[in-house]
Amino acid sequence: MPPPLPLLGAGRAPTDQSGDTAPDGSGPHGPGGHGVYDDALDDGELLTARAALAQGRRQAARSLLLHTGDDWDRRGHRLTALAAEPYALAWARDWQLAEPESADAAALTALAQVHRALRGKEDPDRAREACAAAAALAPADPTPWLGLLRLARTLGPEREVLGVFAELRRRHPEHHHAHHLLLARLAERPAGGRGAETHEAYDLAELAAAEAPADSPLAVLPVVAYAERYRVLAATGLAPADPAASGHWSGPRARRILSACFDWWLEWEHDEHPRRHVDLNHLAFALSCAGRPAEAAALFQRIGRHATRVPWSYAHRDPRASFREARARALNGTVR
Repeated sequence: MPPPLPLLGAGRAPTDQSGDTAPDGSGPHGPGGHGVYDDALDDGELLTARAALAQGRRQAARSLLLHTGDDWDRRGHRLTALAAEPYALAWARDWQLAEPESADAAALTALAQVHRALRGKEDPDRAREACAAAAALAPADPTPWLGLLRLARTLGPEREVLGVFAELRRRHPEHHHAHHLLLARLAERPAGGRGAETHEAYDLAELAAAEAPADSPLAVLPVVAYAERYRVLAATGLAPADPAASGHWSGPRARRILSACFDWWLEWEHDEHPRRHVDLNHLAFALSCAGRPAEAAALFQRIGRHATRVPWSYAHRDPRASFREARARALNGTVR
């Protein structure tokens, strides 16, 4: 199968699963609550708008999307979180009836249908049609394509994943969520008998990080690629279920990547990026597994209560227990 690297070149055609709340019980139910993971992370405006929407007050969510504008990473983050709510589809359809030309209403409808399709509650083709309709209303917006990419990553063939990613990247070359979805799918390609640290997902991640601006969070993609590849290896019995005992992060390439990404975080940390806690959790996970507790401790301090299900759940582990154990080791300065 042809490699995906040409996707990263400008104007090239294609060649033929993140961030949820703290495992310690904080989140939408508050400290000591049910510990439900929350894709909203620390987006206070999103949390306020979503709470109002749950009470039947719709204007806050409508205003939120209007003022998000063309901050594409934030728009994708907010629409994805709103679309996951059980009442989102009904409200979005009512909004569409009232404002049939609203790109925000169409995008929310589409992403809500995607959410339902990924849970077996909606016909995927209907969700694809809704994404196409939303894309037609706002041709520059990558968000409907994000919905299509989420569908393709789980339900479609790889050529569909690559084609949708190319369209999305044409609209926003540094789309954070899209790159994570692509890496998750490409990590599932067989290694072809090559070395443990040789895989197309690693190559793609390093190339994307190198091509992005120096301050881009895509710098952390190589660490994400290692986590996704570990997920695949553990699922197929080629790596231990305990990531800290796997040796997956002990090779020279992994060590180089971890050092470079941690150094990038020290210099360029983006407090304002809507998905920064996804990156922080990936870095903390990798450094914990690599036996580097001092560096991991700094990241756990930044993460605070905003732990994410991925990658702590990889190898079918309890993400709450996995996160707590790694955090305790790091903050106590111990190495396994």
